[in-house]
Amino acid sequence: MRIGYARAIEEDLDCQKQRTLFEEFGCDVIHIESHSSPKQRIELERMLEAVGPGDRIIVMKLHVLADSTRQLVDLVEALEEKSAFLHAVKEHIDTAKGTSFSFLEIAKSIAEFQSDSISAKTKAGLSEAKQKGMHAGRPRKPDANVKKAIEMYKSKSYSLAEIKEQTGISKSTLYRYLEN
Repeated sequence: MRIGYARAIEEDLDCQKQRTLFEEFGCDVIHIESHSSPKQRIELERMLEAVGPGDRIIVMKLHVLADSTRQLVDLVEALEEKSAFLHAVKEHIDTAKGTSFSFLEIAKSIAEFQSDSISAKTKAGLSEAKQKGMHAGRPRKPDANVKKAIEMYKSKSYSLAEIKEQTGISKSTLYRYLEN
């Protein structure tokens, strides 16, 4: 049996690309998570309980299936114990083919997987922070200090060290404001 597994990821938030992929592969059963969170993956658990010998799990990317290298290893081991196979389409990994992969192919796939995982976690954290009204990056300097630093600089009566000492505005920050 061919089993598709999907969840929302950055490039496919509504899972439509993944559904199309499952149609192309003729999946008999499709499991789609109702959320993108790494926690409470109910459909993943259901799929793992139902998978049997010879079944083939199809995912668009490894990152859809797992959120960490450790979790990926655990899932692949669980599939092997049940004599089931994994096909990660984007990474060209198909354990049903019985082909051996070169170390380079494996390293590239793992590196891309880790990059996808880190990127997804970072984007989720930034999105959550933004919803709470927080902003990414370094805090801006108070406008009054910047104005005072620019006035001191233009008066040519103060050294850069004195400007920084009195206003807290560094040389690079001052020059950046002067360029605008």
